[in-house]
Order: sequence, then C-alpha cells, then structure tokens
Amino acid sequence: MSDAWLNAVKWNAEGLVPAIAQEANTGKVLTLAWMNREALRATAKEKRAVYWSRSRSKLWRKGEESGHVQAVRDIRLDCDGDAVLLIVEQHGGIACHTGRERCFYQQLQDDRWATVEPVIKSEQEIYGRK
Repeated sequence: MSDAWLNAVKWNAEGLVPAIAQEANTGKVLTLAWMNREALRATAKEKRAVYWSRSRSKLWRKGEESGHVQAVRDIRLDCDGDAVLLIVEQHGGIACHTGRERCFYQQLQDDRWATVEPVIKSEQEIYGRK
C-alpha cells in the first residue's frame, strides 16, 4: 500500500491530526485522540486504533495496557482533511482510562460539569494502580 493517501491529511504544526473514535454498533462517540503519520499508517495496516500519546511522546496502541482494544472497521477523513473518524468495535465495552464506556461522560448542567455515566471497571481493576 502506497503512503500517498497520507498526503491528503492536513497535519497541524506538530504533525498531528485529531482522531475521533465512534462505536460501530451504537454510533456513540467514544474518544478523541491524536494521530501522527506513523499512527494513522499503523491503524490502517493493523486494523486496530493506534494513537500518538502527546504526554508520553510515543505511539500508543489502544488497549495495550487495559486490554480494551479498538478494532477498526472503517477510517474516514472529513471534508477539510483535518480530522479523522475511526469506526471501531470497542472490546470490553470500555474506551476511557477512567473505566467508563466513553471519555465524554461529563455533561454541562446549568453552570457545572456533572458526571452522568458510571464507572464500569475501576482504574485499579484495569491497571492495578490508583
């Protein structure tokens, strides 16, 4: 597979593009993460979500520690070429490192953020810490 398709992506100044993961069966938005060229290339090749960890400055294969792998069914590029959408099957039903189904578990209610989705499995159970 040629890498020419990667040239259509509008990478930001840091060489990254935002990537949204959406659950294939429910349509729920699970998370937003970042990808560099290597991460997007690996995701397409492995059919598994691979992101760029900005905090650790390295590739991060979703589920490598937690077991909550995102199997990629489809990869889409938005009309401006500056955002990627991954249609995934979320293994284990947990996408968030907090042990929730998705990272978007806080809802604006009046003038505060309220946690509106439960922890499915504690961080201690998932990672053996915290």
